[in-house]
Order: sequence, then C-alpha cells, then structure tokens
Amino acid sequence: MTTRDILLRAKAATATLSTLTTEQKNNALAAMAQALLDDTAPILAANAADMEAAKATISPVMLDRLALTEARIAAMAAGIRQVAALPDPVGHQLSETIRADGLTIRKVSVPIGVVAIIYESRPNVTADAAALAVKSGNVCVLRVGKEAWRSANAIVTALRCGISSVGLSADMINLIEDTTRASATELMKADDLVDLLIPRGGAGLIRACIENATVPCIQTGTGICHIYVDKAADLEMALDIVDNAKMSRPSVCNACEVCLVHKDVAAEFLPRLKARLCDPARAVTAELRLDERAAAIIDGTLAGEADFDTEFLDYILAVRVVEDVEGAIAHIAAHSTHHSEAIVTADAATAARFTAAVDSSAVYVNASTRFTDGGEFGLGCEMGISTQKLHARGPMGLSELTTYKYVITGNGHTR
Repeated sequence: MTTRDILLRAKAATATLSTLTTEQKNNALAAMAQALLDDTAPILAANAADMEAAKATISPVMLDRLALTEARIAAMAAGIRQVAALPDPVGHQLSETIRADGLTIRKVSVPIGVVAIIYESRPNVTADAAALAVKSGNVCVLRVGKEAWRSANAIVTALRCGISSVGLSADMINLIEDTTRASATELMKADDLVDLLIPRGGAGLIRACIENATVPCIQTGTGICHIYVDKAADLEMALDIVDNAKMSRPSVCNACEVCLVHKDVAAEFLPRLKARLCDPARAVTAELRLDERAAAIIDGTLAGEADFDTEFLDYILAVRVVEDVEGAIAHIAAHSTHHSEAIVTADAATAARFTAAVDSSAVYVNASTRFTDGGEFGLGCEMGISTQKLHARGPMGLSELTTYKYVITGNGHTR
C-alpha cells in the first residue's frame, strides 16, 4: 500500500477514534497488550531477522536498542496497561467564561488528529506510540527505519489484531511500508493529512525534519546531556550518578555525554572517575575524552572541540574542568541540546542557581539524567522527548497529544 493510501485511511479513522468513550479506548488498550504477549514468538522471530541483517551495519550499542526479548515485550505490554490506567486527557474543560449577556465560552481538550512518528532502531517505540495515540484519541502513522521494519511490522500486526478483536477500526494504528527516504519526505509534506509530525532519532533525522517539514513538527530526542560535579558535591554520590548516567545504557538520548568538574575537586574526583569507568574488571569500559585541564590530571584521549558537541550514544564521555558553577552554566548554554542536565552538589544556593539558569527540558539536582523518560515521570510511556518549547517540552505523554477547541453556547445570541 502506498504511503498516501495509508495516510488517507488514517485520516478517515480520526472521526471514529476521536468520539470513543474512555471505556472503549481502555478495552482496546487491554486487547493490544494481550495481543503483544500472545504474539511474542512471531515478534521475536521478526526481531531476530532484523538483528541478523543489522549486525554488519550498526554498532553493538545500537544493536542493543534494536534487540527485543521476552522481558522487553512484556515491558511493552505493561506500558500499554499503564497508559490504560491513566486519566483520559480528552474532553477536559480547561476554562469557562460566562459573559454578562449569558453567552458561555468553554475551552475543551481534544485530540490532535493524525500523528505521524518517524523513528529509527527502537521497536518499543512502536507500542508506546500506539498506546498513547489510542488513549489520547489520535490516529498514529508509524514510519520506522529499515533496520527495524520486520520487528515493527510484527508488533503492529499484533496491536491491530487486538483492536479488531474489540470491534474497533485497526486503522487507528498504521505502519508505512516504504522505508526509503521518499516516504519520510512524504510525511513531512503531507499538510492535508498529517496534523503533527514527531521525529525520534539522531541529529540527522531531526535536522531533516526541521529543514523540510511543512507539517507541524516537534523536535525530539537528540541529547547532549551534561552532569556538573560541583565543589560541594558528595564525590561518591557523583561517581554513582555519572556511572549510571553514562554506563547503564549509553545508546539512549538521556545518557550523559559530558561531565563538567569544578576545578577545586578535579584533582580528587577525576582519578576516581577514571578508576570507576575504566576499570578493566568491568564488562565494558569507557573512553574518556579530556580537555587540557583534565588531561593534566589523568590519562585519556585529548578531546577535540567537536567532542563537546557530539551525542556519542556509546561508551564515550567528554570531560572538562570548569572554574565554577557559572562556568558550567556557560558551557551548557553553548553546547547543550536542551534535553537533560544535572548538578551534583550539597550547596542549596548553587543548586538553585543551576536549576534557574540552565535552559533545558529536564534539570536534575543530585540525580541521574537517565530518569528523563515518560514511564519514570508517571506518563506510562512517551511519544518522544521534546527539546523545544512549543507546544510540548520534555517527555510527551497523553496531555501533550491533545490540543483544544472552544465550545460556545448561546440562546439566540447575535452580535
């Protein structure tokens, strides 16, 4: 089926989905979750084929993003059930004004319509996006990269079967069959059929959407995330936080890419950081890319300036020594993608200065950046993490997939 044919079917499905009751949507979500579990075997078989084909073309950490297991499929199903348990975001009265002449003006939340998502090698996005779209009354159109298409197709097949089993239209969830750039470009320019485009992937994909899309587009995903270790930091806490933020899953957008260290603690902290992250006893060690001040304290690769503007998505950490919190704030302002930043400090005034001055969608005090996630934020899952300011910022859950309209009630009023 052509991309336009799929979009036409998706657009037609919006009329039905936007009027479903909360119970109908929750029944659909429950059926979708169960269908995922029932189809675990064919989903894993499809993923194995994707993994085999991708081995020679993508890095081991990116293969980890692509890989599915029974546990990951179960987690996807659990995420769908969590979305079902959340309040329905549609139909909320956001405000009401009653004029002196009795005319009533209500502002009411409504679905956006057709939401298209372009994403790369993360099959779990398929289920997350579908669940959030159904609960928020939107129709989703999914366009996945060729390296994950078999996996996504198996997941979508299961989800559509689940929806059909409760008597609703399977066209609430749609997967683009064409994995060439032509289909991505078509989604970017489908003004008459796509109401919102959400790209989830690397900097190249985000840039292509920003430069070429004529439909409304949300910037998501690219994460050059920083952790600043202040002079008042508990250094053992800082080690634990940096270790988690860099090493637990480096291929995700909330992983730390840059560690900034106050000059007064650099001589003590940096050798401990190297010992922790580069310990030969670890299954995987990190590569530290050091500015000149850090390189004077510990051994490592001398960083080029580009290393402080790179989303590595790998076991690589850029390290810079800064004068103070103001130096950290200035560095982040110059190099951040406005995703997630953290400070480790016991000084409340310094923490307050950092959180006030750093302009990112999530700013942490004494916690890992790895918490920037819809599930961790209580949203069930996420459609993406917006790094812009309009109309959504940070993890995008149900409320971020709604807009509003005014409903005006009169009694023969004329102007």
